[in-house]
Amino acid sequence: MSFARRVREIEPFLAVEMGERAQALERSGVDVVHLEFGEPDFEAPAVIREAVAKAVKDGRTRYTHSLGILPLREAIAAHYAATYGVSVSPDQILVTAGTSPAMLLLFGHLLDPGDEVVLSDPYYACYPNFIRYAEGVPVYVGVTEEDGFQYRPEAIGERLGPRTKAIVINSPANPTGTVLSAERMAAIAALARDGGPRIVSDEIYHGLSYEGRDRTILEFTDRAFVLNGFSKAYAMTGYRLGWMIAPRDRVAALQTLYGNFFISTNEFVQWAGVAALREAGEESRRFRAIFDERRRAMIAGLRALGFGVGCEPTGAFYVLANARHLGKDSVSLAREILESAHVAVTPGAAFGANAEGYLRFSYAAALARIREGLARLGRFLAARP
Repeated sequence: MSFARRVREIEPFLAVEMGERAQALERSGVDVVHLEFGEPDFEAPAVIREAVAKAVKDGRTRYTHSLGILPLREAIAAHYAATYGVSVSPDQILVTAGTSPAMLLLFGHLLDPGDEVVLSDPYYACYPNFIRYAEGVPVYVGVTEEDGFQYRPEAIGERLGPRTKAIVINSPANPTGTVLSAERMAAIAALARDGGPRIVSDEIYHGLSYEGRDRTILEFTDRAFVLNGFSKAYAMTGYRLGWMIAPRDRVAALQTLYGNFFISTNEFVQWAGVAALREAGEESRRFRAIFDERRRAMIAGLRALGFGVGCEPTGAFYVLANARHLGKDSVSLAREILESAHVAVTPGAAFGANAEGYLRFSYAAALARIREGLARLGRFLAARP
């Protein structure tokens, strides 16, 4: 079969592949500890579930405004004012079915064939695929464990060229859990001045910073697109609800794209988002405390097993652990661990060349399952030649 070039260039999502193999093992009766997915193991707060049920009962199941229902956009704007001290108009907000459709539209909006987008390496596995699908070119800036996986503004500046259209930042970051300092964010924002590239800030893990408050790029520049949503901080992964904040001069074009390709986002799910922002703040903070406890247990457990955690994650719910003493092929190692120890993890190769030889462990699972997974890893390593 012949596929379009943009399809042939899309690489498999290794976290999904590992998860699907783990599910196949489970169907055969094997108990698998899931440490591969970034998905909270608990339900969304009751107030959110009740809001969905009420919205469906009330018949809120029709097309909405292509930007999203006004009460949700107003709630998002209020959230930015209260949390970050940033003024955002509801008319700058596009409500999307998760942040992935937002990225698909955004890079299609920003890029002509051959245009460049700067990414850190390691990076979230899907970023290069979104860029390539828009016929753009990912340009990588290496970050290393020895340097705290820090995205350095001066290194970004060295990679900028006449075709650079955007710089992607992700803080807290997947897969490293790194949180950018305010000083670094300000320096990166400065690269967007005077007609420079736009900043694309993926803030999906806001609400899951464990040392200090979250900082949005909008505190430092208005030449930015912000991606965020409800999946992580509110345990709403399956609701598929997110948003994009865009500069005023870009909203109409993005709205046109969304209206053409998606029409609108599910109305009843949008009402769940309203409930989350207005009524579920305390529950979200409780979730963060739970993840922080799991974070500490995961870091201590991995270090006790001999994995390298030279840079402790301070956000999201991942540890990118150095496993190069066990081999440089992280895909083979992750598959061996799954088949032998029945623990599912994500190979570092999914996240770029600088993450090869590492494994990503998610601590979104329950503490008891994390401890069970660590115990299985201990037995696996003890028996491994």
